[in-house]
This record gives sequence, C-alpha cells and structure tokens, in this order.
Amino acid sequence: MHFNPYGGPGAQAAAALVNLQDMPPEVVLATLRDHGMAVTAVSPSDASAIAAWRLRLREVFATSDVDARVELLNRLLADSASAPYISRHDGRPPHLHYHVSGGSIVDRVRAYTAGGLAHLVCEDPARAGSCDRLGCDTVFVDTSRNGRRRFCSTRCATRVYVADHRQRQTG
Repeated sequence: MHFNPYGGPGAQAAAALVNLQDMPPEVVLATLRDHGMAVTAVSPSDASAIAAWRLRLREVFATSDVDARVELLNRLLADSASAPYISRHDGRPPHLHYHVSGGSIVDRVRAYTAGGLAHLVCEDPARAGSCDRLGCDTVFVDTSRNGRRRFCSTRCATRVYVADHRQRQTG
C-alpha cells in the first residue's frame, strides 16, 4: 500500500506537465485534475509560471546520474517546499500538503511535482526516464514491474525495433 500521494501522482503529474507541448490554461487545468489535484481554475499567468517550472522538472528526467538528480531536486524542493500541514478538503480524508496553506496554484504545483519526484528518486532513482528513441523527448515515470522501461510508448519502441530489424536485414 502506498500512503504518500506525493510519490506516485506527484511524479506522474511532473512527467505529464513536462510532456505538454502547448500550455493554455485549460490544458494545464485538465492535466492537473487528471493527476489528482483538486484545482478549479488556472489563469494565463498561472499557466505561464507552470510552463517555466516544467523546464526545471525536465532537467530531472534528462539526467540519469543519481547525484545530479538529487542536486536538481534539492533545488526544486528549496524553491517549492514549506512546512507540511494536514489538510481535509473536497471530502477527502486527512492528508499532508507541502505548500503554504492558502498558497497559489503555482505554489501547489511546485510542491506537488517536486515532492513527487523527490519521493520517486528516493525510492528508485532509475524510475524517472526519457524515451530512448532518437528524436523523442517524451519523459515518463517507469511503473513497470521490472523497472527497465526504455521508451515512452509501444509506438516508439516498435519504431526502434523495426528500424533495427531492417538494418540487420540489409546489413
């Protein structure tokens, strides 16, 4: 049983934000809600600030060096964390929040994503990845059983495997 919501959904939200191509407020809102955040609105300025934050999140996925990931995450946590507190909202059971009570949506997103990635890296640093297909910059949280995921999707994996097969046939 996984009790800490920052470890799973927070890391998944970080990956989803990094993978967004366009960041209009309605897309950011839908993405946050899809990943467990009780958010009712995202303003254009909020979306812009979250877009800037996602560039910092991408750096965590871009490196496979554990020490570099830890350093990047410590900086993200320093820029996002506050004293944790227990919250009960929207009919949910009591749970911890790592952002300032009453803080902005941007503060909440920063705390949620940085905290999620921090828990992920502490549990298994290799589970934050980026697609191995040349030209694909999609990132992911590896939730596979064996933790050896290399591609963002079956489509990217198939493209690489088919290209490798064709090369072997002609070589």
